[in-house]
Amino acid sequence: MSIPSEYWLHHMYFYVLLFTIHYINGILVIDRNFKVNYTRKINHFAFFFLPTLLSLLVVEYPYSAVTFIMDMVCAFIFLTFFIAPLRNRFRLLQVMFCSFDRPEDRPFTLVWLYTQFIASYLVLIPLLIYFENHGMLPLLMIIIIVNGIGDGLAEPIGIRFGKRKYTTYALFTKEKYVRSYAGSACVFVTAFITILAFHPYFNAIQLIVALLTIPILMTLAEAFSPHTWDSPFIYAVGGISLIGIFLFL
Repeated sequence: MSIPSEYWLHHMYFYVLLFTIHYINGILVIDRNFKVNYTRKINHFAFFFLPTLLSLLVVEYPYSAVTFIMDMVCAFIFLTFFIAPLRNRFRLLQVMFCSFDRPEDRPFTLVWLYTQFIASYLVLIPLLIYFENHGMLPLLMIIIIVNGIGDGLAEPIGIRFGKRKYTTYALFTKEKYVRSYAGSACVFVTAFITILAFHPYFNAIQLIVALLTIPILMTLAEAFSPHTWDSPFIYAVGGISLIGIFLFL
């Protein structure tokens, strides 16, 4: 199956804007002493919201299995621009890298991002196939929104308002990393509101069970997942919970 020209036009706009946002955020970190924890999340929201905004305002994104795979390839290519040999040679890339390179993540910043992307797609692809084959595809947006908005807000909200903290582990290191209860609450609230927004897809019992269980389970998934590795856990727990509800209720 060929890839429509609209896809390439959409992605051209998307990556031009994404690189620009990363560069501006990098300047804010370097010259204005902005917390990278904030600029990193601005990048996160740009990655999450720009495709939808571009589809509404500029050119519609053509959804298909092929374009989904191409999205995965493009994401890995995007990350590859920031490997040390390239960013050390080109200041533009170094500035952009500063927009998401948290000091506490070094030297694993890219390793954790790469592996999280791989794990996330390994979870999302079978969920996508199952949900599509069982007429549940719109419900996949619940876990995507929770990860995009709830987890996206968790760090900046936690830094600004999170007085009560707890620790979690990370891959490839024995260091402990701090999370906050306020940040984790963002995941819970987002999951609860999102399920309510998708209520037409549930019957009454399914909706009640989903509201009572999924926000808690997805919050625990975020809380106990490794540092920077919460996306695949949120996807897996949320997706399996939805499948269980529709299988047994």
